[in-house]
Amino acid sequence: MRIAYLATGAGGMYCGTCLRDNALANAFVEMGEDVVLVPLYTPLRVDEATISGEHVFLNGVEAYLHEKFAWLRRPPGILRRILGSGWLLRAVSRFALSTSPSDLGRLTVAMLEGEAGSQHRLLTELIDWITREVSPDVVHLSSSLLSGCAREIKRRLRLPVISGLQGEALFLEGLPEPFRSRALSLLRERSADIDRYTASSAYEADLMARWVGIDRAKIHVVRPGIRVEDFDSRPPELPGGASGPGRPLSIGYFARIAPEKGFHILAEAFGRIASSGEFPGLRLKAAGYLGSRDLKYAAHVRRSLARKGLGGQVEIWGTVERADKLQFFREIDVFSVPTAFAEPKGIFILEALASGVPVVEPRHGSFPELIEASGGGLLYEPGDIDGLARALSRLLGDAELRRSLGECGRKAAQTGFTRRRMAEDVLAVYRQVLADRLV
Repeated sequence: MRIAYLATGAGGMYCGTCLRDNALANAFVEMGEDVVLVPLYTPLRVDEATISGEHVFLNGVEAYLHEKFAWLRRPPGILRRILGSGWLLRAVSRFALSTSPSDLGRLTVAMLEGEAGSQHRLLTELIDWITREVSPDVVHLSSSLLSGCAREIKRRLRLPVISGLQGEALFLEGLPEPFRSRALSLLRERSADIDRYTASSAYEADLMARWVGIDRAKIHVVRPGIRVEDFDSRPPELPGGASGPGRPLSIGYFARIAPEKGFHILAEAFGRIASSGEFPGLRLKAAGYLGSRDLKYAAHVRRSLARKGLGGQVEIWGTVERADKLQFFREIDVFSVPTAFAEPKGIFILEALASGVPVVEPRHGSFPELIEASGGGLLYEPGDIDGLARALSRLLGDAELRRSLGECGRKAAQTGFTRRRMAEDVLAVYRQVLADRLV
């Protein structure tokens, strides 16, 4: 099957959507499918090998400036070449283009307006290229926020268009008015151009069906998957902490180090546990994308713990590449990313489970589904920091429970959360849609 997969970059950040899209495309290749992974807005930043093309369509710099300065929608030739150049986009992406919904309301609406919107030239260039160079059997949009291009794709190529649902609700909630209302209206309208949706969790599927008005029958839940092989190297439970005999226990956090991911919430729970003296030398280890926007936030969290005399027990690794990520998971005993919002995917949970590390998560978003399916962790009520601290303490104080939950999580990851299983589920959706068109 020839697949055109359109994946949005995250402005120079590591993000779960990019990791998931890249894992899916690589699994397609391993299964013998013919896939073209097309980056949009910015290059994809991932920590594994990627098959994504070098040319970025819907250039993020150019698209953003189109909405800021109307005259740039038809720029002079030399200026257009500069704005659309890959070197400029790569240079700007190193400093992370804004992906904040508060900055992108006008651009979001323009993209959803598709052929009728102010971004029609860039969208036409993308569709021209797909028509000329790819000639796919199916087009998959990584996000419903791209559904503005579906109508023209279907008109010109006469093939099915699939769209992912991967956390758009959080982005839409952050859009200022009047852009949010307009975007929701356009998503409902453009859903008629989408043959099927794939949602990363039942939570996301139900939320988007109810809030946006997408037909729930068109949404297939396809839980995310990862490359599990690299994580399958954690040693058996060691005396003391994971780092070796006599070492203190460690609580791990691996996600974007930002308020919405709840690093400060985990730090507060850690502070309460460490101050109790029950686990001498207890450490908090945090890693994940740390952009310039959140440096002050991370420093504030560290200072708050230092004032409690715990500064020497905190390690903030920041942004790491894959080898260091794998090492990070070998060095922790329990794991938590207590997001302040209802997380729709939870890639970081799968990475912890694949490493044999038990998790503690709030009872919202996709987390209850992942914990129930894996048996690899505990849940607590969102907003209850004491509840988080109690659940973490329970695991820290019971090595057998840590081992049991960790092993359940590892087995579940190796069978139910692989990227191949994810690809098989998505291919089943493609085949059903193609078969329906023949009836």
